[in-house]
This record gives sequence, structure tokens and C-alpha cells, in this order.
Amino acid sequence: MKLLSGIVLMSLALVFSSCQKYPQAEVDQANAAIEAARVAEADVYAADEFTALKDSLAMVINSVEKEKSKLFSNYKEELTKLTSTVEMATSVAEKAQTKKVEMKEEATAILTELVTIIDQNTKMIAKAPRGKEGKAALELIQNELTSVQTGMEEASAKLESGDVFNGINQAKAIKEKAVSIHTELVEVLTKARIKLPF
Repeated sequence: MKLLSGIVLMSLALVFSSCQKYPQAEVDQANAAIEAARVAEADVYAADEFTALKDSLAMVINSVEKEKSKLFSNYKEELTKLTSTVEMATSVAEKAQTKKVEMKEEATAILTELVTIIDQNTKMIAKAPRGKEGKAALELIQNELTSVQTGMEEASAKLESGDVFNGINQAKAIKEKAVSIHTELVEVLTKARIKLPF
């Protein structure tokens, strides 16, 4: 009888030792790492990687839940994937911050170019011919140039407030408009055989 109860106790010990505890701490850590990546604006500046990261965690959690429903749960593979998810989240957050800095530098360079283009446009407007049709056309161009200056100030304000994504998009659109005005004014002055003032 003692032998039988000893075997039963050893069997129960083996059964309970092969059941691993649900990895709640690791799941929480992975969720916290993804939230930290979101706070680092990975959803904006590394959107594809961030989406892949969230999808990866969802798959791992699904796998953890399936394993949980088994009589003898073994989370070894899931623990490895959860650790990998935390590492990926850190990497994605760093990539997002690097991308944000690069975009801010690019936007700043665009705004610097805009100052020169606007200055040249202003000088060309002053030199442009003022015939019957020319005066009305120049007024329209001047209004567009004023709109460009306002847009440049708005883009600069967005960059200063940390909204780099929208700031760079606005700066690019404004530059395109300013270059279009510049091209138009160069054509007008060239047609009128007026020397460019820069």
C-alpha cells in the first residue's frame, strides 16, 4: 500500500510539475513595451513595423491562451516569443525616434530653402511688368506668395510643437507651391526680357 501511494504521489508531482504557470508577467511586459513604442510615436514614424509588432503580440497571446486551455500547459515557446516581442518593441521605438529626427532635419532644410525661394519671388514680383493683364496676374501671384508665407509659418510652428509628421508634409506642399510661383515668375521676366534680380 505504501508503494502504491508513493507511486501515486510521484505521478501527481510529475503531473503538476509539467504544468507551467500562466506567463502573466511576460504578457504584461510585452504589452507595456508596445505601449512604450506607441508613446514614442512608433505608430506614426514606424507605422508598418508598429502594426507588425501589434499583430505579432496578438498571435503570441492567442497561442498562450490555446496553451492555457491544455491540461499540461507548457509556455516555453510562447515565453521566447514574448521576450522577442519586447525586444522588437524597443527596436521599433528607437527606429521611430530616429525617423522623427531625420524628418525634422529634412523639414528644417525645406523651410530654409523656402526662405530663399520666397525672397527671390518677392524680388521678381517687384521687377515684373505691370501692364493691364500683368497687374491682375501679379496680384494673384502676390496672394499665393502670402499664402506660402503663412503656410511656412504654420509648418514651422508644427515642427516646434513636435508634430513633425504634419509639419514636414505641409512644408513639402508649400515648397511645391513656392517653386511653381518661382517658375512662373522666371518665365514672365524672361519673356519681358527683364534681368532676374538674384
